[in-house]
Amino acid sequence: LTACGESVSHPQMVNEWPEIYPDYIGVTIPAGIAPMNFDVIGEGVYERVDVQVEGSNGSMHVNGKDISFPLGKWHELLDEHKGDSLVFTVSVKEDGGWKQYRPFAMYVSEHPIDYGVVYRRIAPGYEVYSQMGIYERNLSNFEEHGLLVNTLVPGMCVNCHTPNRTNPDAFVFHVRGSHGTTLVQRDGQFEVLKAQNDSIKGSMVYPYWHPSGDYVAFSTNQTKQMFHMKDKNRIEVFDMSSDVLVYDVRNHRVVTDSLLFSKQAFETFPSFSPDGKTLYFSSSVAQKMPIDYKKVKYNICSISFDAETGRFGTQVDTLFSVEQTGKTGTFPRVSPDGKFLAFTEADYGNFTIWHKEADLHLLDLETKQTKPLDALNSDETESYHMWSSNGRWVVFSSRRLDGLYTRPFIAYMDEEGNAHKPFLLPQKSRDYYTSLMKSYNVPEFITGEVEVSGYQLSQVAKQSAGI
Repeated sequence: LTACGESVSHPQMVNEWPEIYPDYIGVTIPAGIAPMNFDVIGEGVYERVDVQVEGSNGSMHVNGKDISFPLGKWHELLDEHKGDSLVFTVSVKEDGGWKQYRPFAMYVSEHPIDYGVVYRRIAPGYEVYSQMGIYERNLSNFEEHGLLVNTLVPGMCVNCHTPNRTNPDAFVFHVRGSHGTTLVQRDGQFEVLKAQNDSIKGSMVYPYWHPSGDYVAFSTNQTKQMFHMKDKNRIEVFDMSSDVLVYDVRNHRVVTDSLLFSKQAFETFPSFSPDGKTLYFSSSVAQKMPIDYKKVKYNICSISFDAETGRFGTQVDTLFSVEQTGKTGTFPRVSPDGKFLAFTEADYGNFTIWHKEADLHLLDLETKQTKPLDALNSDETESYHMWSSNGRWVVFSSRRLDGLYTRPFIAYMDEEGNAHKPFLLPQKSRDYYTSLMKSYNVPEFITGEVEVSGYQLSQVAKQSAGI
């Protein structure tokens, strides 16, 4: 028992915060989050690390080579401190003596977070794709399992996984390759769409569900890529053409309109409002591609939609204007209360995950004012953001750690649309991200476990001819 710990004695007091990885100093966290394990980094080699966690209703102590908080005790402590803070005091033993750093806090929100997140994990290669998959992660612990890994569908790419507003029982998957399909799963039933036809030339991608579950908005894109020899952005992914359409799940038909489906414009990234009465999307004046790829800049627009008739309105409104900002606005996502629209702003283009200048912005749908979400942004790429079911949390992808790999970050959003310092999705091992040579793409919250197995999905994708 004595060997299990070593008490801190006569420490040298250091009036600065410890350098920890991941950086969890001052973050706001949900009570249901997995233990925020971290490592103390720096120039020295530490013989031991001691962490004392103190709150108004309890405490916890960890001492050892690694800082891993016990799962049960961690959740017990967080549950007791909802709406309060926990103070972490870190001490390190180096060259036989102890140093104790300035304590820091983590704030425990009263607002819960959803059951988990779903994301694609893929090597950030350019020309070809190797092993990849859609994975589900339980946010309360470290359990992860593959929903659809492309080893089950060899030679194929799996992407565009989208639940219906965090609902695990309604999903859309897209598969590229020899059995290219768009798979719609709702209430245990599957439908495989043979998307391309005489009028729809590209794949149906970037899906977004109507809240009723009766419609799914897609864009249909003819996508190409090119590579830069000398540019801060290594790769440019662009569309030769793109249009927005809506698939009627009940009647198995595609709904289009010339306001969203024209040769004069590139329309993409559709998303419905929480009440289902508005469709948001990004739209750019069509350019000669690929020569004029830097001239492609997207407005964020909206058009009304009638779910009863399956018809669009007659007027398109512009919410974020290229003429006013000189920037491009993509990936519009509205908060569940309908008050705010989060989007990605960049210098040009639509595939901003490869743009270092890409940042997250927020549009107030009442005042029509926009602002950068400074607390979430960095000098590297921020993109692919999604709201939790209660609108108090956002998950997004960022390359801020090394400029190479996108990693999932979560941040608290208050009622006024103010973002708080984000935290890296916690892992059991502190060196998980430094050793993982895969990127996280399009993280999405889910409110429960997805019941369909990867084997079921692969068999449906491979065996159905599609409709």
